[in-house]
Amino acid sequence: MPNSSTSLAEQFHQHTKYDPHTIHTKSQSLDWDRQPTPYKEYPIGKVVDLKPFIEKGAPIALEDAEAQWWQRLSQMLYCSYGVTGMISTVSKPHYLRSAPSAGGLYPAEIYLVSRGDRYFAPGLYNYQVKDHSLVQFWESPSWEKLEAACFGHPALAQARLAIIVTGVFWRSAWRYQDRAYRRILLDSGHLLGNVELACAISGFRPCLVGGFADAVVNELLYINEAEEGAIAVIPLLDWLEQTEIVDTGCVLPMPSQKEAATVTDGEFLGYFHQATQMPATPQTAWRASTTRLNKTSKYNFPFCFKVDATTAPVNWGDRLSGLPETMLKRRSTREYNGASLTIEELKALLDFTYQPHHYANQGLDDQPDFFTLNLVETFIAVSAVTGLEDGCYYYAPAEQELRQIRFKNFRRELHFLCLGQNLGRDAAVVLFQTADLKTAVEQYGDRVYRYLHMDAGHLGQRLNLAAIHLGLGVSGIGGFFDDQVNEVLGIPPEEAVLYITTLGRAR
Repeated sequence: MPNSSTSLAEQFHQHTKYDPHTIHTKSQSLDWDRQPTPYKEYPIGKVVDLKPFIEKGAPIALEDAEAQWWQRLSQMLYCSYGVTGMISTVSKPHYLRSAPSAGGLYPAEIYLVSRGDRYFAPGLYNYQVKDHSLVQFWESPSWEKLEAACFGHPALAQARLAIIVTGVFWRSAWRYQDRAYRRILLDSGHLLGNVELACAISGFRPCLVGGFADAVVNELLYINEAEEGAIAVIPLLDWLEQTEIVDTGCVLPMPSQKEAATVTDGEFLGYFHQATQMPATPQTAWRASTTRLNKTSKYNFPFCFKVDATTAPVNWGDRLSGLPETMLKRRSTREYNGASLTIEELKALLDFTYQPHHYANQGLDDQPDFFTLNLVETFIAVSAVTGLEDGCYYYAPAEQELRQIRFKNFRRELHFLCLGQNLGRDAAVVLFQTADLKTAVEQYGDRVYRYLHMDAGHLGQRLNLAAIHLGLGVSGIGGFFDDQVNEVLGIPPEEAVLYITTLGRAR
């Protein structure tokens, strides 16, 4: 790769773009003999079976305090990442989970670190997704080491339990090569979105921590850094025991790397992840969390047609009864029928995704943690919405407005932009999340690439759940012709496209 004055994050994003002129030359045939397993196994360790404590969608109504605590933890983990379905195949069954994953590869792993309390022994645990259990693979106390790795984040001083999300690189790289890193981060964001909402129905409050000493956390979990790496740390506060909100930042800025990366195809993923690791001693203080979209929206074009996007909040039922049911039945749509959505349906999808403060009276967190949400922008290509003209719109969450920036139907172009997938062509709405990568790196360093994609995945999961709850179809797309999206839709060229979500009526 030639010398460059751009940041490493910008170099990586450029390197992993899909281009219609080169995509066929870069594609590789899959080596099915090397297909990775989506599960991690521990040959030894104490197993804690969570199945006796799970009741799908049932309210928590146990008199025994210990059984109640285990039911809450079981429900939270099951709704976040549990196996919720199975597809029979010629070789072996393919299990589906509550969180979506590109190609069904599920690169994320969940670990739990316990400080130790009345019910949960101290030590390190891995969530065994396939049989809904925990395996304790290390018994010695590890909490102080986790606190040190997170540079004394105050949430860890209050919590007695923390989730660590890791990415197992080869699970996705086997199919998507270097671009797999984007998908690993997006899939981790889906998981974070589920954790946020599953905690709300289970009586926990998750606090995101994106700034931590990677090597220390990886060593804590006894994982091989070349194969797997920590992505996020999530201390869990227990609302039944404490009500104080820890309002401290999720991220720590770090310098960006300007040197050009001389890395060959297939090696950039590992190189980039390693280069964005945080040192054991941070050079900056915690940056205030940006959980609310209360900034003045970036794109306020004086000429554009503006549509009021305010609406009544999505109703999740008594005591959020509709939320766990929706999380467990969520599926990615495979085909749309091309029919229209109503403008009220589109407004409801946007409201649940971008206006969490509208849901406090239903029992959801009105300020859920994101990393750098103020840097994420949203553009929407409308192909079939009753009451709304076809075209490309910018969504201004602070003002709750849709601002039209292009006037035409994009079905044919969307089919092309989504690599010829009919999902793009037949969807009623295609939503694009973007970010000015150069500006983001200037604020947070190259590590911001993780934050932006996880936030995009987090938003995408809220879209997923709102769509399923409203009886609509939804599917995320992580493969697209990057630069051509900007050109076709009139999106400013500095906006790096992070993620695409298609919405419509399922066939």
